[in-house]
Amino acid sequence: MNPRDKNATIECRLVRMRGIVQGVGYREACVRHARAKGITGWVRNCADGSVEAMLQGAPDELADMCRWLRDGVPGARVDALESTPVQPPFDRLDRFDRLPTA
Repeated sequence: MNPRDKNATIECRLVRMRGIVQGVGYREACVRHARAKGITGWVRNCADGSVEAMLQGAPDELADMCRWLRDGVPGARVDALESTPVQPPFDRLDRFDRLPTA
């Protein structure tokens, strides 16, 4: 999906990953993968040791990204992945970024 196409139908999901997801390059891998796939949003570490991400894109792209978040980062072990739909209206994001720890 082209993130600049403001007429495209997108979904938005808040995703939290728990397990061994900090200190293993998880966020940087997430940024690279999301940008390569045209997904917009952000990723950040949380003080409780989890990682959370806001993802925007087409439904099939988000499903693929969630599968990748569970199994695609070498060195990480995701014990739980929680994906919560964000209901419209929501701000359209135009890129994928790494945010500071929350």
